[in-house]
Amino acid sequence: MAPVVPGFAQLQAPATWRTVDFISDLHLQASEPATFDAWRRYMQATPADAVFILGDLFEVWVGDDVLTQPGFEAECAAVMHAASQRLGLYFMHGNRDFLAGDGLMDATGATLLQDPTVLVLHGQRFVLTHGDALCLDDHDYMAFRAQVRTPSWQQGFLAQPLAQRQAVARGLREASESRKRSNASDYADVDTPAARAWLAKAQAGTMIHGHTHKPAAHDLGGGMQRVVLSDWDAAAQPARLEVLRLDSGGLHRLALG
Repeated sequence: MAPVVPGFAQLQAPATWRTVDFISDLHLQASEPATFDAWRRYMQATPADAVFILGDLFEVWVGDDVLTQPGFEAECAAVMHAASQRLGLYFMHGNRDFLAGDGLMDATGATLLQDPTVLVLHGQRFVLTHGDALCLDDHDYMAFRAQVRTPSWQQGFLAQPLAQRQAVARGLREASESRKRSNASDYADVDTPAARAWLAKAQAGTMIHGHTHKPAAHDLGGGMQRVVLSDWDAAAQPARLEVLRLDSGGLHRLALG
């Protein structure tokens, strides 16, 4: 069966852009302050003209109304808002924060990107995606993804009281930690024929994505490649705090101190 290829949004980079950064899978949460602090320092200091957050900035996002109360999410929004005053800030849904909506975008000055989006910069076309939609062998997750991305499911979940949604989030975090301890947190990898089909339709040579937590560059043949972003974890040994930077010289991985 031929891979299903979605439609693509397109973002033409302004002529003034020289450098852009890509990050994903930070899984920010109040219980991991070191990762939050590293991200805040990065957002304050990056010289990039734009930062693209390709999903799972947050460990979980239960709805934009969480911003109506003080707390960790409001602190994150403040960091994003400050950054958006001096650079382009773009946000794409991941599998953990797909409920982020206009409320978060309005509060932060970020632009919500469709998944996938083609970025046109330096005379090249890049397919940007979180990556989860391409992990076709993870059948259980693909069925779950199809369910929770429907308007009816999201409306039903967001209609629940905020405290109830936060309790669900705590349960999800506990389940995630249990999977980490059992070494069962690996994701299925991106399907190569599907990635090639996406790139061919987009007339692009490079796909940039996160989700799998397996940073690498994969040669897909025919002048195509798939570049995978790292997840972030300041408490890991060694720490994982990596940015993928694109400038006139190409793509470079930057390990933050």
